[in-house]
Amino acid sequence: MGEEKLRIYEDDVRVRIYVSEKEKSGSVPLYEAIVLKAREQGLAGATVIRGVMGFGADRRMHSSKILELSENLPMLIEIVDLEENIEKFLPYIDSMVKDGFVTMERVHVTKYRHKD
Repeated sequence: MGEEKLRIYEDDVRVRIYVSEKEKSGSVPLYEAIVLKAREQGLAGATVIRGVMGFGADRRMHSSKILELSENLPMLIEIVDLEENIEKFLPYIDSMVKDGFVTMERVHVTKYRHKD
């Protein structure tokens, strides 16, 4: 019939890091630096999502509809991994994020893998 799949269930932690598109870490965009560091540290994966609209603590609106502000859109970096791996990664986030915020929550994950 169809391919057999293996389901793996685990409880993980999801970290969401909210920064602006213009934030830098040295000469590299901050969101890129965070993802590269997560990969270097062996985390399970990371995703960057570019927001089409948002505002932060300064109450300034950022939108892809407003031409002059479209270069500084909200960026969301999302990382899901085991709690102990996230805990080891937090000092890197603390050292890199100067203006933004981070949320963490427990999540139940179902991973799908092909059976060999």
